[in-house]
Amino acid sequence: MSGRDAPDIVAGLGFRHATPAAEIVALVERALSEVAAPPARLAGLATAADRAGEPAIRAVAERFGRPLTGVSEDAMIAVDARVVTRSARIAASRRVGSVAEAAALAAAGEGATLLLPRIASSGATCALALRA
Repeated sequence: MSGRDAPDIVAGLGFRHATPAAEIVALVERALSEVAAPPARLAGLATAADRAGEPAIRAVAERFGRPLTGVSEDAMIAVDARVVTRSARIAASRRVGSVAEAAALAAAGEGATLLLPRIASSGATCALALRA
């Protein structure tokens, strides 16, 4: 695998409880397409820790064959200054502007940058972060 295709992208995800896995998979594929990144560059998926056990998100991780990281509220809050999307509803309930962006940045590690701000489907959001 060349350096350009090495896994270095983390997809952060937010989703409603009833969102089917297929919708989330399609959203991740769309996000990768928007940054012209092949699926091989996907290093992992991340979401809020309290949602990481849900069947749909676990099915998404299985479909991509990548690890799923449940990100703590504190870890998401710690990167919120670097989140560019601001949802008043999410800020009120989660204390961050965007779960997808905060989860991606936190899971991608120190020095990560936001590659793609939050995009949305009807029941999910996805953002991409690039590992340093």
